[in-house]
Amino acid sequence: MNDNSPTPAKRSEPQPDPVLDTSSDSDEPAFAWMTGQPESRADRKAAEAAVEPSSVEPSVTEPSAAEPSVTGPSAAEPSATERSAAGPSAAGRPGAQRAAVAPTVTGKQERPLAGAARHQSAPFSEPLPTSALQVRPPKEDVERRNAERESAANAKPVAPRIWQVLLALFYPVILLVLAVRAVTSPLFLWVEYNRPGFPGDGYGFSTDDRMTYGSYTVDYLSNWAGPRYLGDLVNRSGDSLFKDGEVSHMADVKLVILSAFGAGALLIVLSIVAIAYLRRRSTGGVRRGLFAGSIVSLAIILGLGVLAVLGWQQFFTEFHRIFFASGSWTFALEDTLIRLFPGQFWIDAGIVIAGLVFLASVVTLILTWPTRRRRGLVKDDQKATDVTA
Repeated sequence: MNDNSPTPAKRSEPQPDPVLDTSSDSDEPAFAWMTGQPESRADRKAAEAAVEPSSVEPSVTEPSAAEPSVTGPSAAEPSATERSAAGPSAAGRPGAQRAAVAPTVTGKQERPLAGAARHQSAPFSEPLPTSALQVRPPKEDVERRNAERESAANAKPVAPRIWQVLLALFYPVILLVLAVRAVTSPLFLWVEYNRPGFPGDGYGFSTDDRMTYGSYTVDYLSNWAGPRYLGDLVNRSGDSLFKDGEVSHMADVKLVILSAFGAGALLIVLSIVAIAYLRRRSTGGVRRGLFAGSIVSLAIILGLGVLAVLGWQQFFTEFHRIFFASGSWTFALEDTLIRLFPGQFWIDAGIVIAGLVFLASVVTLILTWPTRRRRGLVKDDQKATDVTA
């Protein structure tokens, strides 16, 4: 460098000295060296704690004495003031500073490791909620549960059985009522009065007279007319056709007949309900109910027929005693009721009622007979054959 070298502008002017007064500087640790006052280690730690009060999470496990862990700034690591005081030579060796500090493990890293170690060293673990299923119950308990399960599977509902029994009981009564209704009709009167061998009237009634007066009597049993319906009738001579006792007895007969017809109509409605219910809830329930009812009907008809054959007069008398008061149903041979409805008429009526009920019961019995096909055994046999083949 010589005298001819370019000189910066205003080089010849004197430069002011730097201000070294540190009285107005801040209290930061980095400027403590400029004040000339030494900084204690406790003050430095308090300042660092104020800057970072909770910078590191607490560790799960306590650090051991041989291997301490650092949760805040390392005690061996110099502070910013010491690094500044050491100068660039110390600041330029970051490797040496890191080597002086032992590697530590934070709380987040220690937690899974400590949990894994505790799980491996535990002598007993909590059983799973389904571990009780692996324990087999006692043999008696197993057999009892199996028996209850099988009984519940084989048990049939009670309601279908009740309706089957009711249908079996209703059916004979319905047949009897329908047979009585067939006898109390003008058609049966016409057939009875015109059949060969029917006894004639010894007091002057012709077949036409019987048919006319008998039709009034039968109509009175099924209509809602009062006793005057028969009491006001007169014969050809203008006399009353029926006596008061006869009219009173026919009123009693009408009450019994209408009650029987009403009961029969009610049982028919209930039987329709039972059939509709059994068709939906019980396979073959209608068939079984009608089959049982036909057997009951046959038993009743055969029993009553045997009693009638063994003693018709006794049977007829006991029948009237059941429904009518004693003495109210006995009349003289010349009375109109006896002339219109002699003893042979009631015998023929009983035979027709028994025959109709018997015929209906036999037809029902045949139609509802429990064959293998109706019981569904043919399908089961076919399925078994297909499986075997």
